[in-house]
Amino acid sequence: MTVRIVVDSTSDIPHDRAQALGIEVAPLVVLFGDEEFRDGVDLTADEFYRKLTSSAVTPTTSAPSVGTFQEAYRKVIREGADAVLEISLASKLSATYGNATQAAKTVSAETGVPIEVIDSGTVSGGFGMPAEIVAREAQQGASLEQVKAHAQSMLARIRLYAALDTLEYLKRGGRIGSARALLGSLLNVKPLIEVREGQVLPVENVRTRTKAQERVGQIASSLGQIEAVAVVRSSDAVGEQFNRITRTFWDGPIYEYVLGPVVGAHAGPGAGGIIVISQDAQG
Repeated sequence: MTVRIVVDSTSDIPHDRAQALGIEVAPLVVLFGDEEFRDGVDLTADEFYRKLTSSAVTPTTSAPSVGTFQEAYRKVIREGADAVLEISLASKLSATYGNATQAAKTVSAETGVPIEVIDSGTVSGGFGMPAEIVAREAQQGASLEQVKAHAQSMLARIRLYAALDTLEYLKRGGRIGSARALLGSLLNVKPLIEVREGQVLPVENVRTRTKAQERVGQIASSLGQIEAVAVVRSSDAVGEQFNRITRTFWDGPIYEYVLGPVVGAHAGPGAGGIIVISQDAQG
């Protein structure tokens, strides 16, 4: 059995790694007024952050269409896939999961190829890392049932903590949810958030960016036995700091993800965090 993995672009998997692992990426769309860009295709992360900080227009985002997912599924099937696993951005944050599911039903009925769709309940490397891990297993001959079960197991044990420079971009994008509790506090504090079960949840406010980043590391290091770790970043400087912090408690490989245009539109410049797959489910 040849199993291929499909994700949407909010997984933030770098193009070269996705290509090497046979992962097909369906892009979301970023709009700056009348300008429309496919996430990671027409607009790189660096270009996006320059535009975000210089433009008076607040960017908006939209899910890949059903047709975009159909095209992605058909492509991997033409290339020899006889089973497909799609791992999606949290359904509570976007219509992406619904469109991926609708497209899967149509293409599976047309082709007879089984297509399973998983709601990751998270964002960015929170599902990008599990997708890369199971894509490697698929290349080594794992079945659809095996890669789906392992992906679901990892997603149940994922913890994503991030430090933001501001909640303004989450507020503008309407994704702030329970993190509203962090608004209206002291000027210039840096909010810590957790993305869990499809929600952006408040953790605490910290006075400086450095202390906020260190606090994320303290929380990540307290999650018990660790199976895998990733760092997500909006800039090289933020990534370097989180890598340094991660190395204080983890000496294994670190998956690295740049927060792309869609995630960046909500997290804002200066955002970054640590993602941990713990060996035991966390309460």
